Amino acid sequence: MMSAELSKKLTAAVENMPAFPKSVQKIIELTRDANCTPKDLVEVIDKDPVVTVKILKVVNSAYYSLPKQVTSIGHSVVFLGFNTIKNLALCIAAIGMLPKENEAGFDGQQYLLHSLATAGIAKQLAQRVQNADPMDCFIAGLLHDFGKVVLAQYMPEEFRTALEISKRQGTSLHLALREVIGADHAVVGAMLVEKWRFAPPLVETIRNQYGHDLADTDMVACVFAANQISKKLKFGFGGNACIEELPPAIAQRLGGSLDTVIASLGDLTPVFEEALIFSKI
Repeated sequence: MMSAELSKKLTAAVENMPAFPKSVQKIIELTRDANCTPKDLVEVIDKDPVVTVKILKVVNSAYYSLPKQVTSIGHSVVFLGFNTIKNLALCIAAIGMLPKENEAGFDGQQYLLHSLATAGIAKQLAQRVQNADPMDCFIAGLLHDFGKVVLAQYMPEEFRTALEISKRQGTSLHLALREVIGADHAVVGAMLVEKWRFAPPLVETIRNQYGHDLADTDMVACVFAANQISKKLKFGFGGNACIEELPPAIAQRLGGSLDTVIASLGDLTPVFEEALIFSKI
């Protein structure tokens, strides 16, 4: 059990994080509605100038090499599709909350690449299980390590110590954090997404993504595996790249070992390229 003092400290750190943008919350709610039209989505995004400018910047990047300059969100939805625009808006919101620097020696850019790659892979894995929504898995993958950002920002000395221990001993950062702070980033990340009013299954996925706490659900399976794949393929990471084999329950849900799942996904270059583009927003 967490001490009252630690609980108070973590709550204060979470409270200091900015609120999740209302427009992006609205986009997520809208796109859960089966009757939502592209027009509804465009109306919400148009009201947020920051999101609008950034989406147009990405849409007009060389990566998508569209035949002509796109100047409206309406056309962006037509060219890139509903889901890409939705995911982009979500990434813009999450990235907008990352502090420019921290005193913990935590590499924000590497963290971001890892989170975006995990999100993209989790979304793909969600298509092969019954009870996981690809969009939810994308969000969970994107935010699965956000607790690290909170700790690096508001408990920098402890976080730096944990980083050093995990590198020195070759152990996982979440174990080092438990040793140093008494709680890991999964607990803090769950508190944060709860504050941001995300759905309970998403909060649970972030809270129960490790070891004995690992929840046996399709969504956890997708995010856990995507996290390991992203680390194994060395696509950015936020700490020590300690790779774990898939536990039996997850291997059963996804159809095999970590290497089997990686092989079955085929070429992941497009996922990594998109992560790279999104990370430069």
